[in-house]
Amino acid sequence: MLCTVTQVEETKQMTKMIPILITTLIPSTLIVQSTTLFVKQGTMLDRRMGPHFDIPPACLTAFTTIFMLISIVVYDLAFVPMIRRYTKNPRGITLLQRLGIGLVLHIAIMVTACLAERKRLRVARENNLFGRHDTIPLTIFILLPQFALAGIADNFVEIAKLEFFYDQAPEGMKSLGTSYFTTSLGLGSFLSTFLLSIVANITQRHGHKGWVLDNLNISRLDNYYMFMAVLSLINFLCFLAVAKLFVYNVDVRQDKSSLMMNPASSQNSPRTSKSTPE
Repeated sequence: MLCTVTQVEETKQMTKMIPILITTLIPSTLIVQSTTLFVKQGTMLDRRMGPHFDIPPACLTAFTTIFMLISIVVYDLAFVPMIRRYTKNPRGITLLQRLGIGLVLHIAIMVTACLAERKRLRVARENNLFGRHDTIPLTIFILLPQFALAGIADNFVEIAKLEFFYDQAPEGMKSLGTSYFTTSLGLGSFLSTFLLSIVANITQRHGHKGWVLDNLNISRLDNYYMFMAVLSLINFLCFLAVAKLFVYNVDVRQDKSSLMMNPASSQNSPRTSKSTPE
């Protein structure tokens, strides 16, 4: 059955976003760490607040949400108006530039998590605490920076992903564009499990203890975090190459915003083409 020209063009618009989708899988795996390994770290630390209250480790994920909300307000009310003066872009920066900043923050998250874990392991060795249920005499708030950075990164990565896939999808396929966002999260979760299993199995070969064990006090989770940081760096470089080649579709709302900001230029400027390079 023959397809119309419109159907072909819409399919091409959806297909050209697939490379961007692929480069968002690694960031999605890092999101999983904040609700799994980061929380597991917290169970091995001193969680006391006062004589009668212990902080539940999973509560630290609330700081991710708090910092994300704060960063969204700062981004929209301070950063965008300031940077818009130089870029003349109604959004301040392009969606892919916003996503790229988030990818850099993800590298910083894993490096920060690695340093925190190395400090925790050093304190465990100094106090000869190697038991599976031994609590390290180190406050749980040492993990706060990585949770805070995760919230700030979500402001850039997750919001940019959702807006990018929705805006760049053709009018008749907006729901499919939104599904790209959820696909990224779903595949990222599977990829996270796959990577963790592969690393755990490989590092236990030839009689080695392994990086990821049930007992975190004898594991080398810091090495795993550094591995994820390197993987994120490689993914970021791939993203730069893909983003450089990507050609935006016309965003009607952005076009109207530009005309409202520069009404005089609309009378003299030529008609907007169907696509504009980044």
